[in-house]
Amino acid sequence: METAEKLITENLNVWTSVIKIKSSAGRGSGKKRELYGVGKLRGLILELAVNGMLVPQNSNDEPAEHLLKRIVAIRNTQIAEGKIKKAAVRQGKFFPPQTRRPKSWESTTLGTIGDWGSGSTPKRDNPGYYGGDITWLKSGELNDCETVASSSETITDEALASGSFRRNQSSDVLIAMYGATIGKVAILAEPAVTNQAVCGCTPFDGVFNRYLFFFLLSQRSNFHAASEGGAQPNISKVKLLGYPFAIPPLAEQHRIVAKVDELMALCDQLEQEQTRSLDTHDTLVATLLGALTTATADASQFAEAWQRIHANFDTLFTTESSIDQLKQAILQLAVMGKLVEQDPADEAAATTLERIATQRAELIKAGDLKNRKLLPPISKDEEPSKLPDPWQWCRLDVLITDMDAGWSPACPPTPSPSHDIWGVLKTTAVQVMEYREIENKVLDGGKSPRPQYEVRSGDILITRAGPKNRVGISCLVENTRPRLMISDKIIRFHLVEVGITERFISLCLNAGPTWDYLENAKSGMAKSQMNISQGKLRAAPIPLAPLDEQHRIVAKVDELMTLCDQLKASLATAQATQLNLADSLVEQAIG
Repeated sequence: METAEKLITENLNVWTSVIKIKSSAGRGSGKKRELYGVGKLRGLILELAVNGMLVPQNSNDEPAEHLLKRIVAIRNTQIAEGKIKKAAVRQGKFFPPQTRRPKSWESTTLGTIGDWGSGSTPKRDNPGYYGGDITWLKSGELNDCETVASSSETITDEALASGSFRRNQSSDVLIAMYGATIGKVAILAEPAVTNQAVCGCTPFDGVFNRYLFFFLLSQRSNFHAASEGGAQPNISKVKLLGYPFAIPPLAEQHRIVAKVDELMALCDQLEQEQTRSLDTHDTLVATLLGALTTATADASQFAEAWQRIHANFDTLFTTESSIDQLKQAILQLAVMGKLVEQDPADEAAATTLERIATQRAELIKAGDLKNRKLLPPISKDEEPSKLPDPWQWCRLDVLITDMDAGWSPACPPTPSPSHDIWGVLKTTAVQVMEYREIENKVLDGGKSPRPQYEVRSGDILITRAGPKNRVGISCLVENTRPRLMISDKIIRFHLVEVGITERFISLCLNAGPTWDYLENAKSGMAKSQMNISQGKLRAAPIPLAPLDEQHRIVAKVDELMTLCDQLKASLATAQATQLNLADSLVEQAIG
């Protein structure tokens, strides 16, 4: 017991330092932190609790053997009197035996220690079944809280009479048996019925409902492992009732619950402190990087902002989130002309634009490019920000030849298995300055490919439709396998190619004022389905640098991004070590 408590209290630095990052594709996708260490600590507390390792046993407690005999007698009496039904129980190898238990505890099954029953779903086509006074809970409404007091739907007495329902009472314990919610638990705060995906239990005298709640909560992974079915797995009621349960003396049940409450409150406090610390750290990083990217007034202001970051670099960039912020700041500095020095010998961007116009006219004359009316240039009043003297604002329209979008036939969900079989790129193939050819769907064998949409090296791709955080994402295709087509949710374009680099333009599209413009250019009725038109994309403002400086910027971005990736890799290695340490501590405590 003392060892278990030491593992909890003497390793608080481990529990509060281990973090997992949950990420999704797209800009602003809201990477979420999982406080893994505290989560493991919560699981450890429950595991110790239900194995008799959290509080000491007391020889003055009534032995669980006597308690269980009384419980069985209560159960048999209620069955004989017709108050409850004798439930079918299925035991077997699909459940692990509960071998670790104190000698003063007694082995039984869940079906023995309470009256269990599930519910049903009234027919939806009968409006008289819904909107009554009876709370009707579904499995998704169980939230691992100890009090569930309401539901999104209610049913009528007529509905209750139409199906097989168990009338759950206040203080009954509920557990979900179907789908992703298997093992979710709750304690009722009011009488209620449930659908067929939820099983309720009224514990017999001698079983503390809150101890049963914690026991069920601790066994979720085992319930999932014992579930059956494909897309909609479930654990049947007969299997649930056959699940092994070691019952402690009643007084010990109460001591265990009190200790769990105490330690879970400690976990709550640790989570709050850890979240507050991480949020403060993120704010500090954002503030200092923001000062750097907005320090445009003079060189001394920029140098001062950079010095603050440089002096605290080791403490600032210690999380994946902070490194991602650093990457974005690097991109923003690059398109502001702040990442490399200007060279007076470089040709001005205005001269480059004149040459591009000449090249466009020659392409039109040769019949290699359609003659179209270009958008008007950006006036001084429209310029998003001040640029270094050799730079110039221009619209994307003057830099490119033509735009097109692809084709989105219905496809099987699997990717193309080889370079010989055509596939269609998903929008997730386009990440921020990263092309992922594996993100494709194989073309249905009954459909003919459309080679005009085949993606090629040198294409610049940008997503035009989808969820808000996935629209306006762009990348340069530097290398790709053959026989992949762009979908109609991806816009493709090429540059006129005189005096500009594809990688620099791709960089501009992903940072600074150009990115801000693209964000504001998105339209749609809901964040889940937005789009950006080719016309708005053509009008995007581009901060055009001199050609030689474009190459210097791209080289410096590559160098700094490599350093950031190395920093992130070191962080990932350290986090993996921390994860293993947390897992090892748990195994040590319960092994």
